[in-house]
Amino acid sequence: MYSIFNNTPPIAVVPIFVNAGTALLPAILAPIASALALLLKPRELARLARRRPLLLPSIAVGGVALTFLCIWLFSPTTPAKAQGPQRIDWAKVALDILRQEENGTPTTNPTTQPATVRNEPTVFRYDYARCGHDGSPSPLDLRPRWEFNPEEDTMYLSSPAVVGDRVYGASATLVLTSPDKYLGSIFCVSASDGAQIWKIDKLDNQDHKAFFSSPAITADGKYLLIGQGLHDHKDSYLICLDAATGRLHWKLQTPLHIESSPAIHGDMVVAGVGAIEGPDHKPIGDPGFVLAVRISDGKELWRYPVADPESSPAISKDGTIYIGSGFQGNAVVALRSETDAELKAKNLPREIWKQTFGYPGTGAVTLIDDLVIVGGGNSDFVNVAAHPGGVVAAFDSKTGDQRWKLGFTDSVLGAIAARDGKVLCPVRNGELVLVNQKDASIIWRKSLGTTSNLLGAPAMTSSHIYAVTKDGYLIVVSVKDGSVIEKKLLNKEDKPAEMGLTLSSPMISNSRVFVGSETGGLRCFVGGKVAQLP
Repeated sequence: MYSIFNNTPPIAVVPIFVNAGTALLPAILAPIASALALLLKPRELARLARRRPLLLPSIAVGGVALTFLCIWLFSPTTPAKAQGPQRIDWAKVALDILRQEENGTPTTNPTTQPATVRNEPTVFRYDYARCGHDGSPSPLDLRPRWEFNPEEDTMYLSSPAVVGDRVYGASATLVLTSPDKYLGSIFCVSASDGAQIWKIDKLDNQDHKAFFSSPAITADGKYLLIGQGLHDHKDSYLICLDAATGRLHWKLQTPLHIESSPAIHGDMVVAGVGAIEGPDHKPIGDPGFVLAVRISDGKELWRYPVADPESSPAISKDGTIYIGSGFQGNAVVALRSETDAELKAKNLPREIWKQTFGYPGTGAVTLIDDLVIVGGGNSDFVNVAAHPGGVVAAFDSKTGDQRWKLGFTDSVLGAIAARDGKVLCPVRNGELVLVNQKDASIIWRKSLGTTSNLLGAPAMTSSHIYAVTKDGYLIVVSVKDGSVIEKKLLNKEDKPAEMGLTLSSPMISNSRVFVGSETGGLRCFVGGKVAQLP
């Protein structure tokens, strides 16, 4: 018997059986042919059957044997004719394993094994604590994994949303021939290799306006929601897409732009519709409002006037909405989420409380425990105020009473991350400040450099901070003492941050870093190692 154990190729078995069957075939066919001839002479067959009673059963058995022989010899599905055993490319398997080990990722596909099970919507910075982290180990010794950048002159200002094995994002592309100047797209790519799954450049045959707003994904993963437009845009849309295909579910036009990133609560999405302002920061036309829409069918539920709500709102479990009021507002507002009819029936106003804190509340609202934390200042993403100043303030979520307030020498534009009793404040002038959540006492403060302005929100894990600077770098900092651990270029080496708009906020998911850039596309970094969880 031939076997793989005696180093004889097993394929040699096949021709032996085939040749033997071929040699026996004439011997089998001869008596069968004679029997068939007798079938044409019934009288002769009857006489022969009386003399030899076993003849007819023998012929029948022979016919069955012939049938099986033919099937065995000529059928493509038999072992004799089937293809040989499937070959495993062990070299490829080994290279894949080595590559995964080199990149600090598990040998199983990490994008199909989320660090935590989500039963909640994925919003700007993952959830309303705004840490931009799914709980997976912190990647260190970062190395580029892939880059998504299908068009030239495209910026990725908004922050990616990562759900399972998919990354959702939006872009802004400079088009000088367009009256809107900046056009955009919404897209979905594979988290493992950046391969495009879908990309939408138009809305009902009209070019998308550019995107600053970041996508939010419903808890069931079915819908993507995002606001359209940059600061000078009007007649923009709140957009809902099928997350699996990118197909339009609904759109709702507003007279202004929506730079606010949507918040989701059940079947309701809420976003701020911001003002278009002149050089004096006073609104030109409509001063802005908060918009609530039913996700399932796109029906507008209500809108409420708030001055310049560019802030990304947060929604508590009881449905209370918290949003910052920007220029000409200088406040944070708490709103009820019921419809106008429901509030009228209860004889309740929409506004629960409103607290001013001295500066425009342009930053995303952070909701942690019983605190509402918001940042702001008088400088914006492009222009520095003549006398810059900023603030981070914390308020009681129920009463609006101010718990603490901390002033800075410039605006706090990026979302404030809060976890483990600590609050991370990214100051526009390049300073990271970590404070105690209870009383705002400073734990440490670290300047990343005068050219390293912080416009976006850092991600914060239990051990590390991932900050993106205006000049186009991703900087990893220790939570313990603020020391810089590593620094990676985000923009193209031959095309640095020309406009100073590297402000996408990084997302840490499955021990990978996903972040947009001004000239380097949407990028994914993996770690040569990961930090141990405490």
